[in-house]
Amino acid sequence: MILVTGGAGFIGSNFVLDWLAQCDEPVLNLDALTYAGNLRNLASLQGDGRHVFVHGDIGDRALVERLLAEHRPRAIVHFAAESHVDRSIHGPAAFVKTNVEGTFALLEAARGHWGTLDGDARSSFRFLHVSTDEVYGSLGPRDAAFTEEHAYRPNSPYSASKAASDHLVRAWHHTYGLPVVTTNCSNNYGPYQFPEKLIPLMIVNALAGQPLPVYGDGMQVRDWLYVGDHCSGIRAVLERGRIGETYNIGGWNEKPNRDIVATICALLDELRPDPAGPHARLVTHVSDRPGHDRRYAIDARKIERELGWRPAETFDSGIRKTLRWYLDHPQWVAEVRSGAYRDWLATNYARR
Repeated sequence: MILVTGGAGFIGSNFVLDWLAQCDEPVLNLDALTYAGNLRNLASLQGDGRHVFVHGDIGDRALVERLLAEHRPRAIVHFAAESHVDRSIHGPAAFVKTNVEGTFALLEAARGHWGTLDGDARSSFRFLHVSTDEVYGSLGPRDAAFTEEHAYRPNSPYSASKAASDHLVRAWHHTYGLPVVTTNCSNNYGPYQFPEKLIPLMIVNALAGQPLPVYGDGMQVRDWLYVGDHCSGIRAVLERGRIGETYNIGGWNEKPNRDIVATICALLDELRPDPAGPHARLVTHVSDRPGHDRRYAIDARKIERELGWRPAETFDSGIRKTLRWYLDHPQWVAEVRSGAYRDWLATNYARR
């Protein structure tokens, strides 16, 4: 069995679904079910004995210790995190609590569990920490992409909290010997993504005929990684990654935000034409968020060289799959766009 934290969130739920589609090893799924955690993402696993869901917080050390003692997982895959930059600007305390204090509590529980193991169980145990390229800060237009050796320069409360968690994981390996691996990924997109992030926000707003808010000039550049490719990269690192190492997982798809929005509009014009006119008419430039990083880019050659991993999807293939998923799941979209979510949109965008 493996323990997955945050397995009802966007990337975590995709990972759980992908894992159980490919093998029969059970998953113990621990999620606090905050606003972005959604058990409907895992509806297809209802009644599946390979999936054990526990509603709980990674910061509840007594709970985590009990689960580790009871289920004795061979690995922990740690997704659980607060992950939205805009929300971190409005309320940084939750990011410090979950990303820093929660990771600390989880590491301590994992260290205690690992200390009880012996033989093959001890040598094969892994703690895989899932992080972000945002810890590296911002790149200039001609700067080389982030490698695993790039200095940390986080610029938002979110990225600072993730950088802190990365440092804790590294320290627990070097000080206590805990067998850890860390992954730093680029911007994910795909099914089940909560519509606060750029791509699902553009899709669901366009389908509703609502404005498509683009920060500033829309020339912020990101590397885009289809979530299924991210899941396969994490599997490769868990299976073959070297203890104590960091692996960047990227999609080799650098694109400015305004091009992403234009692509979504063009695909919707093709797949779901709007009688009122082209979807691009809805694009609305709004004031930029504070401290907005200009460019991220991932150099993913290390994971390719050492583990033989490369993304299977191009951006064109991945975004088409993503858009079709949202078109095919209107009930999921309607349910996540609750009153609480509408209140958040008003808080973040009303004065822009």
